[in-house]
Amino acid sequence: MKKIKVENAVGLKLAHDHTQIIPGKFKGVGFRRGHAVRKSDLPKLLDMGKKEVYVLTLRPGEVHEEDAARRMARAVAGRNLKLSAPHEGKVDFIAKTFGLLKIKVGALRKINKVGGAILSTRHNHSIVRTGDVVAGTRIIPLLIRETKIARVEEIGRRMGPVIELLPIRAKRMGVLVTGSEILEGRIQDRSADIVKGKAEALGSKVTRTAVVADDPSMIAAEIGRMKKAGCQVIVTTGGLSVDPDDVTLAGIRQSGAEVVFYGTPVLPGAMFAYARLGETVILGAPACVVHDPVTALDVFLPRVLADDPVSAEDIALLGHGGLCLRCPVCRYPVCPFGKGG
Repeated sequence: MKKIKVENAVGLKLAHDHTQIIPGKFKGVGFRRGHAVRKSDLPKLLDMGKKEVYVLTLRPGEVHEEDAARRMARAVAGRNLKLSAPHEGKVDFIAKTFGLLKIKVGALRKINKVGGAILSTRHNHSIVRTGDVVAGTRIIPLLIRETKIARVEEIGRRMGPVIELLPIRAKRMGVLVTGSEILEGRIQDRSADIVKGKAEALGSKVTRTAVVADDPSMIAAEIGRMKKAGCQVIVTTGGLSVDPDDVTLAGIRQSGAEVVFYGTPVLPGAMFAYARLGETVILGAPACVVHDPVTALDVFLPRVLADDPVSAEDIALLGHGGLCLRCPVCRYPVCPFGKGG
């Protein structure tokens, strides 16, 4: 790569995209890589502050920024992602479907320690829509050593996919409201409508709702009926604290379900439970779902609908970012809450 005065560049090809900025009107590519400079281009280049430009002459073992970005993007991209053409040296990763973004943070960290190469992403476990840009990659200099790009590619092969998108699928859901005070009409339930709204926002549908007393046998029996009716996900509400008449967890166990975990480092929602009865997932939502707009249910429901398994390590890592800030205007899921792991 050779640097020359702009007036001497006529007839030569530019080594990289040149960004043009017109305050308040435009920011984008003014001249693309490979553009053969014409005499008529000189005023515009000077207006862009380009008194000198690079023309491309690659030496053995060097990789241009656009080729490097393409190779790095291909090395780390997994399912349901579209890669943009390089622009100003960068390749974007674009969501091809509505889904849950998965980032292997350890691999991301290794790539960003290679030197001269960067990969930037949204938070792990972000919910994204079709067409959203979820990540971008580029190199810092115009040229980089082949060995560094090969290192990124090796990380992608060994630890990848570094970035992928799991589709959030529509599922049949049941809502099981527990509480003798609700069954007896002493108070009105709000939790079923809240869960229904969260399900519909993610493309699923509540097909069965029931209210039962604080009785493990009744809870277990209704779980069985919901499973038989085809519910793929069952959300129980309430009855998960340490009070003596909170017996929802006992009812879940009595149904034959395996309790995968009870208790999470997520606030609100610490008393959350996750169980499996065959292929049916049971989510035990504590009473906070009624009075807090965002809880552990909002963290785990998208993962269940995306068929994303949750491990003990995942649960432990959720403590980082597991505290809801209760912002005056809630913008969840565009916030760090629940993105740990």
